[in-house]
Amino acid sequence: MDLTLAVLGGTGPQGRGLAARFAQAGMAVVLGSREASRAAEVAEGLGHGITGASNADAASRADVVIVAVPYAGHSELLGSLVAELAGKVVIDCVNPLGFDKQGAFAIRPEAGSAAEEAASILVDSTVVGAFHNVSAVLLEDPEVTSLDTDVLVLGDVREATDLVQELCAKLPGVRGIFGGRLRNAFQVEALTANLISVNRRYKAHAGIRITDV
Repeated sequence: MDLTLAVLGGTGPQGRGLAARFAQAGMAVVLGSREASRAAEVAEGLGHGITGASNADAASRADVVIVAVPYAGHSELLGSLVAELAGKVVIDCVNPLGFDKQGAFAIRPEAGSAAEEAASILVDSTVVGAFHNVSAVLLEDPEVTSLDTDVLVLGDVREATDLVQELCAKLPGVRGIFGGRLRNAFQVEALTANLISVNRRYKAHAGIRITDV
């Protein structure tokens, strides 16, 4: 698969982990950040040929783009990159969550989900939801040789969801499983709050597995 992958918000734990894993799988990866210098610094630390750039430059250089920014900056970032992301597959892995003394809880965006919000902004892109429930801790741990998890892939264009499932298969121990259309993304994003609760109770880094598939 001769594609260049950009990870926007790639200096955070999820972004760093995904970038490193895909680069280790042999893909060309560009790390995007608000500050190109910060992206370059993190990319150098990760190695594996990863390069760093501003979010806009990373989006322009890539064939496929992963959005891994905090939800608070999600719509603003995407709104600023409509032209750079036009015609591309955009993988949204953003989970709109809140936290209080009782733990994590899901926040429902006005559009229905973060993925649907992305699709409403990026009208000339093909948005796919994926990688919502993958542990950043496991992604970043070089001693973890198999992530041992399934990734629910959501989208409205078969060619795009098939592509993302192929990308999932590049990660060790990961299967991409079609999970429905983009309108079903909210419950997948929200499930992350449940997994955080599991992790806290059992001192784990839980993921999901789909049976009989």
